[in-house]
Amino acid sequence: MRLAVLIVCFVMVPLLAQSPADPVDWNGWLERGIQAYKAGRYQEAVDAFQRAVDLNPNEVNSRLYLGTSFMVLYIPGSDSPGNREFARRAEAEFEMVLRLAPNDVTALASLASLSYQEAQGIKDSDQKFRKFDESASWYEKVVAVDPQNKEAYYSIGVIDWLKWYSEDVKARARLGMRPEDPGPLKDPALRRELRERYSKIIEDGISKLQKALDIAPAYDDAMAYMNLTIRYRADLADSPEQYRQDIGLGHLVPHLKHRRHRLPLDRPKEVEGEEERQERECSVSGLPATFSSPI
Repeated sequence: MRLAVLIVCFVMVPLLAQSPADPVDWNGWLERGIQAYKAGRYQEAVDAFQRAVDLNPNEVNSRLYLGTSFMVLYIPGSDSPGNREFARRAEAEFEMVLRLAPNDVTALASLASLSYQEAQGIKDSDQKFRKFDESASWYEKVVAVDPQNKEAYYSIGVIDWLKWYSEDVKARARLGMRPEDPGPLKDPALRRELRERYSKIIEDGISKLQKALDIAPAYDDAMAYMNLTIRYRADLADSPEQYRQDIGLGHLVPHLKHRRHRLPLDRPKEVEGEEERQERECSVSGLPATFSSPI
């Protein structure tokens, strides 16, 4: 009799370890993950999507959802080992998707957005802009696959503007010019040097923003950055007259005055509130690069 009881207990242990409500296949785990994600239970979503991937490793959607969940958990600017691991796991999943489906736009755009977020948390300017370049290269791959992707063109334009904006701010500080002082930059030699280094970047940014506007003429964020790029380019003008002309040209770019345009911030965010996290779900992190979540 005692032996029979032991046998029953041995058989029941694995059954008790698995809830009767647990899904029986990868699709069931995928659905459970989606529901957890929508409810804001991101770690639970990760666990469910991981089970779906384990059961069907070649299913692209499961890996996209898993990478998306890791990406939402990632907090730009936080350098904790756990946070870096979220970024690493997200990157690994999206790269695996590209091995299975090389032209998957969501995976390409997600890698671009992730690189942008990581760049924001880097303090060293050279490393920061190398990461921005990595982001831009992913966005170039997006438009190669999807030439009508306005967000990708816009995002490249924003990265180009960031490069010039950062250098222009430093140049003004070096010359003792305040942000509100009229231009151009006072030192002709410095202007020539910066034109040689940044003219192609500035013009590429304007070109990419124009492409975004060609696709979506009412794209107000693209209008705003087009305005900024042209106006900051004016600091490289040869004369005050040309400077004023460029400033006026920037103002000719129509934009929606009542919309709050958030410029990219260089300072990292060590702590993120729930409101910011919710905003990031719609446009992962609220960065200029919009993100198309598969969920």
